Amino acid sequence: MIQTVIFDMDGVIVDTEPVHHYAYFQHFEELDIKVSQELFTTYMGNSTRNTFQKLKQTFDLEYDVEDLILRKRTLFNDAFDKKEDLILLDGVEKLIKDLFHNGMQLILASSASKVTIDRVFTRFNLHSYFSHIVSGEDFPKSKPHPAIFEHAVSLSKTSKENCIVIEDSTNGIIASNAAGIFCIGYNSVNSKMQDFSLANKVIQHFDELNFEKIRSIK
Repeated sequence: MIQTVIFDMDGVIVDTEPVHHYAYFQHFEELDIKVSQELFTTYMGNSTRNTFQKLKQTFDLEYDVEDLILRKRTLFNDAFDKKEDLILLDGVEKLIKDLFHNGMQLILASSASKVTIDRVFTRFNLHSYFSHIVSGEDFPKSKPHPAIFEHAVSLSKTSKENCIVIEDSTNGIIASNAAGIFCIGYNSVNSKMQDFSLANKVIQHFDELNFEKIRSIK
């Protein structure tokens, strides 16, 4: 019986990807590097640190990774604060409340930084629903490495056989699969060019899920 649901954040709870995309590409323009959309898509699910480590190597950037992270974060925060139409994804708030009020443990495992997670959770009053928040910045390797999900399971009140992950990215689904955790792939209108073949179940909308349906997953 499922007792713990591990949520990704970007693309699952809130779609901050357009804000991240804007901040990254503004930064790429400042750095005078040409990053194709196809290459950028392969970084989805990676932490900012891992993304810039790869970019530094690919484009032979002379800048320190920490400086690159800080500049991108500044661009993101400026854009985030100005984006008045940023909303929770359709149906996810109802699902979170349904799971929480029925005693399901909720854990966040996001590649986003702690600062970004806190900004989102504070803006939408989500802190009270989640027992633990795990940020990808605490791990040397990003999704598709399973470390973040393995750690999330270690914080859960049950074994991994009684946990599920909800993910929207190829890297996140691979990570969940590598960790041996049942994965629900959220194939929304925002999930562009992502591979859901390794997901155990795929949904297009959160109205396909509720406490009873999740609890009975085998």
